[in-house]
Amino acid sequence: MPLVTTTEMFKKAYGHYAVGAFNVNNMEIIQGITEAAMEENAPVILQVSAGARKYAKHVYLMKLIEAAVEDTGVPIAVHLDHGADFEICKACIDGGFTSVMIDGSKYPFEENVELTKKVVDYAHAHGVVVEAELGKLAGIEDAVNVSEADAAFTDPEQAAEFVQKTGCDSLAIAIGTSHGAYKFKGEPKLRFDILEAVTKLIPETPIVLHGASTVMPEFVKQCNEYGGNLPGAQGVPEDMLHKAGTMGVCKINIDTDLRLAMTASIRKYFIEHPEEFDPRKYLSPARDAIKDMVKHKMRDVLGCSGKA
Repeated sequence: MPLVTTTEMFKKAYGHYAVGAFNVNNMEIIQGITEAAMEENAPVILQVSAGARKYAKHVYLMKLIEAAVEDTGVPIAVHLDHGADFEICKACIDGGFTSVMIDGSKYPFEENVELTKKVVDYAHAHGVVVEAELGKLAGIEDAVNVSEADAAFTDPEQAAEFVQKTGCDSLAIAIGTSHGAYKFKGEPKLRFDILEAVTKLIPETPIVLHGASTVMPEFVKQCNEYGGNLPGAQGVPEDMLHKAGTMGVCKINIDTDLRLAMTASIRKYFIEHPEEFDPRKYLSPARDAIKDMVKHKMRDVLGCSGKA
């Protein structure tokens, strides 16, 4: 099966469940995610940030993903996460990505529209779909850094105008999620009223949630038990993410939970085996930890198991 776009994935998912979009950086992460998708018979989106693309190199990541497609046979879309400008989106489109995100949320509305439309025109001419963003999520993820003071919820009326003017295929909105591990000082709350208003105005446009890791407490605890110093963090509750998947959210981004699962496993291994220096010995259980976590997300949170 060749790489796919998210178009058919989202058509099947809309109003029923969400597809997981998992950030990748190396072979073990890609293997863990795609093996989970194969075992759960679930569609999956592999996301590449600008930082991951710089770290691993575009060609290496694409060859690893091609191997995963051949190995697993599940529907896999390759997506650029938080493309900062037209040039990086074009490079990824030309380099075989099936989906790109242009993040113009830091610009005024009309500038965001202009930039997004430019990417949409180029992408659609090459059979690639485009995700855009309206509203600003707080938090830090790679090159994305937005303070709480600068965060802003998405305006539903603007969202409808934005989609009409740009022709984007999906829209990331801000309803209270946050990038990174340290999300909420108080009780987590998502603005489902905004989500409902947006989907009523643009009912055929798939919605995306960024910053949607739950910061799974078992991994934070394990990291700290084996030499870490992570403060307690409250992520997005899994029941809220499941609810969002029944309300028009078709894509939910997960990155922090992958990092925590991998790091917790490696910390544990080195404490228990301080004499070890073979990367295969400590990366194998890390890969398994990622696979188990992704299977849980697909089956119990996103609801996409069995939907490949």
